[in-house]
Amino acid sequence: MAEDMEKLYNERMDRYVKANRREKPDKVPFRPFAAEAVGAFYGLNAQQVTHDVDQGLDAIIRFCKDFDIDATVSNMVYVWTGLTESYGTKYYGVPGIDLEVFESFQYREPKKDDESWMRADEYDRFVEDPVEFTMNVWAPRMSRYFESPDSKNTWKNNLAWLKGGIGFMYYGMKIGAHVQRMKDEAGTVSCLSGALKAPFDILADKFRGFRGISYDIHRQPDKVLKATEAVAPHMLNNALLGADPAKQVPVSHWMHRGATGFFSEDIFKKFYWPTLREVTEEIWKAGYQTIYYAEGKWGKNLKYFLELPEGSIIFHCDKDDIFEVHRILGKKFAVSGGVPNDMLAYGSPEDVRKRVKEVIETVGKDGGFLLDAEAIMQQDTKKENFKAMADACAEYGVYKN
Repeated sequence: MAEDMEKLYNERMDRYVKANRREKPDKVPFRPFAAEAVGAFYGLNAQQVTHDVDQGLDAIIRFCKDFDIDATVSNMVYVWTGLTESYGTKYYGVPGIDLEVFESFQYREPKKDDESWMRADEYDRFVEDPVEFTMNVWAPRMSRYFESPDSKNTWKNNLAWLKGGIGFMYYGMKIGAHVQRMKDEAGTVSCLSGALKAPFDILADKFRGFRGISYDIHRQPDKVLKATEAVAPHMLNNALLGADPAKQVPVSHWMHRGATGFFSEDIFKKFYWPTLREVTEEIWKAGYQTIYYAEGKWGKNLKYFLELPEGSIIFHCDKDDIFEVHRILGKKFAVSGGVPNDMLAYGSPEDVRKRVKEVIETVGKDGGFLLDAEAIMQQDTKKENFKAMADACAEYGVYKN
């Protein structure tokens, strides 16, 4: 049994690696990115999979087995409250605490600039030492318990750092063991290793917020550029420290504010792209691919990705037309996605089967394609539609050599 599972795992890893490298494997890999959908398939609500990490991870093992998953994320519901509540997060809205039990966790952005995690006049300190700023300024602001060094220490501060560290280690060990379970019990590949964020996204998502950065790119553009340059080495280091030693599984990259709905192409060219390109190229030089999980629509910005070395990224298509994305990028990079989330939530199994067949026979006909939903699947995904996607991939995705 163990030998059979090892053989299955090796076959799936080979399939996954070849597709990522724009080769033609034996069949199209099924690589779904599913979050709260997994728990919902097995009767668990968002609160349960967020608060009880073991329930959530057990559901993922069942999911991998039941749907013959080639590769997937080890855990997309990564806001485990054993960690976030230990330091008193203000950064996330948590189901069952801040939200209804059936709602997905949410990122929170302060509504007023004088309450933001980083203020408009703090760029110089941030650029001088991003780590110092993060630990001494940002962390106390996004926690109910952390105190800044210039404040009076409290027992809650001490316990929060202690419990937060223990929680971080505990969760990390859980995920490590879970990745091994995925391999041993289901023959499924954990599809990501290492994490990247665009330096501009770090500022826009986690420090200044969307409102703040929207003002700053006009009021103090030079400081924004210096901040992206200061963050870039840290993003590279973060990606490489967690990267796959075997150099088979790609680094993850969740892309946000470079989408066309946020800023103009000129803003993308000036602020978003230069440091992202630099870091992506360095990751490639180190021997790793990066998944560009391009949330939203990227349209006129797609052409800039052609500046990257061939094969350096896998482009995941969300709201763009995947056929057009494949036409623009498919000669240099693998593409993933293809099935609209609204179809999985509101369509029929037959709708899903037709869509999978169409995408595989066009985007996937020569290899370099991985089947997935357009975006991360949450609890509105119908189980019967997900099964139709899995079954159709198995039926239509076999390459005939």
